[in-house]
Amino acid sequence: MTQRPGPTGRTTTTTTTAPGEATPQSGRPQSGRPQSGSPGAGGPSPSARPYPPLAEPRPLAEHRVWPRAFHDRLTAPLPGLKALARFAREGAVRPTPDGLADIPRLPFAPGPLPRVDARTIAVTWAGHASWVLRIGGLTVLTDPVWSRRILGTPARVTPVGVAWEALPRVDAVVISHNHYDHLDAPTLRRLPRDTPVFVPAGLARWFHRRRFTRVTELDWWEAAELDGVRFDFVPAHHWSKRTLTDTCRSLWGGWVLTDREGRRVHFAGDTGYGHWFSRIGRRYPGIDLTLLPIGAYDPRWWLADVHCDPEEAVRAAQDLGARRMAPMHWGTFVLSAEPVMEPLVRVRAAWERTGLPRENLWDLPVGASRTLT
Repeated sequence: MTQRPGPTGRTTTTTTTAPGEATPQSGRPQSGRPQSGSPGAGGPSPSARPYPPLAEPRPLAEHRVWPRAFHDRLTAPLPGLKALARFAREGAVRPTPDGLADIPRLPFAPGPLPRVDARTIAVTWAGHASWVLRIGGLTVLTDPVWSRRILGTPARVTPVGVAWEALPRVDAVVISHNHYDHLDAPTLRRLPRDTPVFVPAGLARWFHRRRFTRVTELDWWEAAELDGVRFDFVPAHHWSKRTLTDTCRSLWGGWVLTDREGRRVHFAGDTGYGHWFSRIGRRYPGIDLTLLPIGAYDPRWWLADVHCDPEEAVRAAQDLGARRMAPMHWGTFVLSAEPVMEPLVRVRAAWERTGLPRENLWDLPVGASRTLT
């Protein structure tokens, strides 16, 4: 979301990091470019071995005990009183009338879900960060938001790309963090309570209160398996907050899903640009597709630490070493001040400048699908 946290009080917490992984306190270079030594445009070789080695999968739905908060995982400081005063003074959180004029041009092309089998990977963009991901014979929803409106935000400017009734049986759900545009209670109430749900550390209790029975919460770099598909939780440059008193009480991140044949899809959730992308690429070489956010980035001084702009998203895809990129987190809710069509125009231009194959940018309309076989 575009809302930023206010100043936080004193907290003491412990972190869990995998061997060989540090948790830097400032992960986003001032220039918005990779830090020295990152793979940059080359990324890791698809044939490289994971470094460090991947963790053994944890049991599904195990009971975990976590620190009270995760402020030490932030890679940029939360804004203080000076930033909040500037935000209140400038108040540029929505596009100008000219920037909204292109709403009728936002791409919307719903179609039937593709036929798949256990050897097929397919993605369908439902809008914002919500995807119908078919992998390893499973149907997985990412950050499902089928509601017309979320708290504090104008109604959707494009309809949901996939009718709820058109969905096959949902085998699993992955959640990136607890912001309202990624964790939508009305949508989740539509699911059977025994649906497997994979969530960040500290978020299981939210689901347990709603009687979900198969909730697996993971720390960064941890994994679990469901019917032969591996779910790894990976870092992101973001934060969490849902009420006035729960800033960073649960973790935030993205997911890497790997099928039996080793093919991988990275779902970034919501994130700014920074060092984590190259580290994810080293640990999960050969990512076939990354789903990356490209919208909700203006004003830059306010949102740069937590939301990629289009050029940074393309750089992140390169850092990951991903073969393909599908943009998301734009064209659904008006969350910030950039013109509504600008993210698409800029991501296409940034991709062209890299010289990467045009067909590897999956800039889908809402409701459209692509398939890997």
